[in-house]
Amino acid sequence: MATSISTTYAGEFAGKYIQAALLSGKTLGEETITILPNIVHKQVMQKVSSNDIVKNGVCDYSDSSTITLSERTLTLEDFMVNVTVCKKDFLNTWQAAEVGLGGLGRELPKSFADFIIGHFSAKVAQRMETNIWAGVNGTAGQFDGFKALLAADSDVVDVVATDVNSGNVITELGKVADAIPSAVYGQEDTTIWVATNVYRSYIRALGGFGASGLGAAGYEDRGNNQIITPAYFDGIKISHAQGLGTNEMVAGQKSNFFFGTSLLNDLNEVKVIDMSDIDGSQNVRFVMRFQAGVQFGVGSDCVQYT
Repeated sequence: MATSISTTYAGEFAGKYIQAALLSGKTLGEETITILPNIVHKQVMQKVSSNDIVKNGVCDYSDSSTITLSERTLTLEDFMVNVTVCKKDFLNTWQAAEVGLGGLGRELPKSFADFIIGHFSAKVAQRMETNIWAGVNGTAGQFDGFKALLAADSDVVDVVATDVNSGNVITELGKVADAIPSAVYGQEDTTIWVATNVYRSYIRALGGFGASGLGAAGYEDRGNNQIITPAYFDGIKISHAQGLGTNEMVAGQKSNFFFGTSLLNDLNEVKVIDMSDIDGSQNVRFVMRFQAGVQFGVGSDCVQYT
């Protein structure tokens, strides 16, 4: 008699698996943007602006200052994963992992069901990493990412991009740093998120392989042995954002960029369904339902290099 591996988690009990799937990508795993984990469908991000509220002192009350309230809304989109796999296609991998990794003292899935959940959670994390930066609402499995949202806001500071390499990356990063508003520049959480090719070019330039003025041995005379995590430029943290496209950069404060989800939503669901007792097959169905979305707060505090 076959042993069933069917497993179901729903609502808040699915939360830890949803969290592992959504928050283990590079941007969210390193928490380089602000994570709002318990949004109910949507959350309003209020923007407060004012003229110069400090006036010369007089005896009378003089309400001559102007406060303007505006808002942006982070709306969660509904997503699902429905996948069917054959046990035999994964069983050998799972058993090999148990034997091969067990000797190294690494933590392993306690069951085949956990192995399946972990496998597809990693795929979801990869999709979320891309969505956060380059997603386009209306495309299956995507929500509007920061690139689309920033492009739609005329208050965002735009910097014209070029092809970035180790020879010009210092200059191009300088353009982004110079465009950061003075109220944002120097803040503890100010960050420049960069595409893979930009990050690679910057590390290579630090090794002395670009026209960076560092000499042949590069930063701290370490040549191409530049292991810098995190990296900094002009005192600003550089974060490798794998979801950004080639030559793209975004700058702003972590506290102004938001990823939202609802880990406690009753509609959250993670299932591994063993079909052997249902139709006699060796198939396993994986089901996941969750919500996610991104938004930024103040457009004039953001820089986009594109």
